[in-house]
Amino acid sequence: MDGRRVAPLEVADTPWARTRGLLGRGGIDGALWLGGVTSVHTFGMRFAIDVAWVDRRGIVTRTVTLPPRRATRPRRGAAGVLEATAGAFARWGLAPGSDLGGPHWADVAARLPASRPSRAGGDADREPR
Repeated sequence: MDGRRVAPLEVADTPWARTRGLLGRGGIDGALWLGGVTSVHTFGMRFAIDVAWVDRRGIVTRTVTLPPRRATRPRRGAAGVLEATAGAFARWGLAPGSDLGGPHWADVAARLPASRPSRAGGDADREPR
């Protein structure tokens, strides 16, 4: 964060990996980046997760903790989401406005899919359902 590494980062760089996310896992050491993803769910998950929406510049625009069996609405302007075990973001100091920039972000950003409009048509400022 802010150009320094605070945790290992996995990149879900195939459509299947982005669809699967953290499903079927018991946790994660670090975080999972899902580029091009603007909403997530925890149906079928065994643990709560922290979710951060990140814009193309690497700025965190919103964070939530999502318990199992919940879903978020799409977030306009997100280049993707970062997922981690619940509580990780607090330990790392990651919050809206955090800058994930630096040399590590440049590599992740280079793999972002092209922007596409949200099918849900709107920003999701509501809390998860």
